[in-house]
Formats: sequence, C-alpha cells, structure tokens
Amino acid sequence: MKQARFIEVSAEVRYWEDTYLNGNEDADGKIPLRNGILWRPVIDLDNGMVQNWTAGTAADVHYKVCDQGEYWLLDENKQRLAKWKGSYVPDKILCVGDEGYGDYIIFRVGFDGIIIGWTKPILDTEKWSDFNNEDMTKNE
Repeated sequence: MKQARFIEVSAEVRYWEDTYLNGNEDADGKIPLRNGILWRPVIDLDNGMVQNWTAGTAADVHYKVCDQGEYWLLDENKQRLAKWKGSYVPDKILCVGDEGYGDYIIFRVGFDGIIIGWTKPILDTEKWSDFNNEDMTKNE
C-alpha cells in the first residue's frame, strides 16, 4: 500500500501578473517552475516545501486556473499514484489561508521554498482516481 507524499501541479495560468515575486508584480511570469503556459510545482504534502524552488525567491501566488489544471498525488519516489477527479483546483490543498472556490491557486511561498501557513492535508481518496489499482491510504 503506497502513501501519497507529494502533489504535482500542472496549471494553465490565465494571468501571471496576479502573482508577486519578492514584492513585485510578476508581469512577465518569471515565477520558478514555469514551463511555457503551465506552472508545474511539486509540493511536499508533509511540510509544504515546493520542490526545486529558487532559493531567495518569495512569492504571493494568486493564479486563476478554473478548469485548466491537472493534479496528481505522488509517492515518496515521485511516481504518480492518483489523479484529481475534478476539473477544478483542489482547494483544500492549494488554497492556504484563503478560499479559491475551485478557480484559484492561492498561497505564499517563503524565501526558503516553504508555503507559509501550510498544514498537512487529509486526503479524501474518493476525489482521486487510483492509477495503480492499489489502496491509497489517507495522508494523516
């Protein structure tokens, strides 16, 4: 039985300028982990650490995604376990300290790459499609 350790995000961002990097509007979409029109962070579910974050960069993320995102749970080896069934943002994980109503990814990343105010989520396995036909334990 494998347990989810990370969430992988692939979000088509509508307005890059809605996010601030080091206190400045990110009008050109210079945020770490951007890949073309997609923002592709991988976040440790235990501690909110954004993997491969550019050290010394802080971000106030406020991305409108609506139904233009895909989200996967990964195991400790970053192998995909399950995909989010919904077409909207999984708010209970990707909106920290705010409400995104399924349309937004909202959180602040500190200079150390850790999401400020992160708490380890409890995953509702009913909302995830299991890729490997294995039980996916709740991440408690």
